[in-house]
Amino acid sequence: MSLDVTPELLETAHRGEVDDDAFVECIRTSLPYAWEMISGLVARLQVDGGDFADNLTPPPDEQSRGQLLRVLASDAMRGSLERYFGVKLAFQNCHRVAVFPDGYSAAYRNFVTAREQILNQSPELRDC
Repeated sequence: MSLDVTPELLETAHRGEVDDDAFVECIRTSLPYAWEMISGLVARLQVDGGDFADNLTPPPDEQSRGQLLRVLASDAMRGSLERYFGVKLAFQNCHRVAVFPDGYSAAYRNFVTAREQILNQSPELRDC
């Protein structure tokens, strides 16, 4: 299961739309490693500036890796986090998460190319 959904949030979903704040809180509490990774990158981007902030350190274990994969593979989760933080998320391999101020920059467009994906490959990441 991807998320630890409270009975209250589940009931809200049965009644209609779930607002972003409630969904983001569910993501934060369910996927703490992914939350810390993304919120830390957002903070770094805000403090350091630049075209983007990214992570190059592999997750410490498979549970953490799974959290990143789940949060970034879900359109709903990814979109909610992008709206919440006001950034565009990008992802390569099993751990290279990047945050961009927007999805229209040259840096973002370059990061998501096939060329950059290929250049980011290495034998130790083969089965990540």
